[in-house]
Amino acid sequence: MSLIGRLADGLLTQGRLTLVMADGREEEVGSGPGEPLRVRFTDRKVPMDLARNPRLKLGEAYMNGHIIIENGSILDLLEIVQKSNRWEAGGSLQPFYKKGKIKGLRRWLRRNNPARSKRNVAHHYDLSDDLYDLFLDPNRQYSCAYFTDPADGLEQAQLDKLAHIAAKLHLREDDHVLDIGSGWGGLALYIHRVSGCRVTGITLSEEQLKYARAWAEREGVSDKVRFGLIDYRKLEGRFDRIVSVGMFEHVGAAHYDEFFAACRRLLTDDGVMLLHTIGKLGEAGAPDPFTDKWIFPGYHIPSLSQMCAASEPHRLITSDVETLRLHYAHTLRHWLERVEANEKEIVALYDERFFRMWTFYLAGGIVMFEDGAACNYQVQYVRDRRALPITRDYMAEAEARYRAMG
Repeated sequence: MSLIGRLADGLLTQGRLTLVMADGREEEVGSGPGEPLRVRFTDRKVPMDLARNPRLKLGEAYMNGHIIIENGSILDLLEIVQKSNRWEAGGSLQPFYKKGKIKGLRRWLRRNNPARSKRNVAHHYDLSDDLYDLFLDPNRQYSCAYFTDPADGLEQAQLDKLAHIAAKLHLREDDHVLDIGSGWGGLALYIHRVSGCRVTGITLSEEQLKYARAWAEREGVSDKVRFGLIDYRKLEGRFDRIVSVGMFEHVGAAHYDEFFAACRRLLTDDGVMLLHTIGKLGEAGAPDPFTDKWIFPGYHIPSLSQMCAASEPHRLITSDVETLRLHYAHTLRHWLERVEANEKEIVALYDERFFRMWTFYLAGGIVMFEDGAACNYQVQYVRDRRALPITRDYMAEAEARYRAMG
């Protein structure tokens, strides 16, 4: 058996693979039940590349057409791997997926200054508007939805996410809300719609900024909902409420202290902040090299302990924490289904290589949220312990009211 065959055979307990080498030789690996998934290598270098650096080379080989799943999908392959090594069961993908930690010099070398942050954002978020229209909901919510019922459609779940977040801000009509990483503007416009608050959204994406400003103009609320192209570190003023959804992942571990210092400076004394981010269960590790190279350069997924350690020195009180365990997996399944249904359109926009890269990225996310170490955290912060009611009842009441508004 080849080296990659021996490594895979010791790893897989929930499925079997038939590895078809470039010269036609076949090896069956794994001990799980069912028909083997046939995985063909079209390039002789793939097995050795996988043995040396699987976390990067698996995605690149699939993206380049050097791995073909003959009787299934890339999601099927990744599910077999991850379900054989569930996080809850203490599973480890070593030696196939070597773990790493960002410490010392490596952590500081991954610094995201404002210029680099802008380049990193442009790499992903300044892609074609047509691409995002093919798989996102009409509100362009490119973050974890909130499924009150797993059977809900994506549009309903994303509306419910907006209501869930807005309710945690304890909004008052005269509040001025800051949306850090405002994306295409959907959350900012929603907050104004349900509460009447003024909202300032900031982004580093020029394409998202144009889209958000045009949307506010169409809604006739550009005097109440404003968007700017500015880094949070350079923003001045104070805000009654701060919300940030899907942005903290791009801050970088070396900048957590800087981020929370800025949030405290920007938040009024009786202010409330809600931070929604992808997170790691347990200890945070090094970023996935494929995702870092091809999808979200400069990203870091925090553990809850990292977030607490970074916010505590700035006297931000953690007033509420919710762990969304499976909601992003449901969201990603909807996105992947829509991407696969629009394969021809996406290939026409870019090419087949891009389409395979995108499907690998979404499929990898699904397995990490279903059986790996990924989750979502919603963490609420206040500067003053008396800034909110002493029970959480206000959240449920506001959420029901916002949902009824549609």
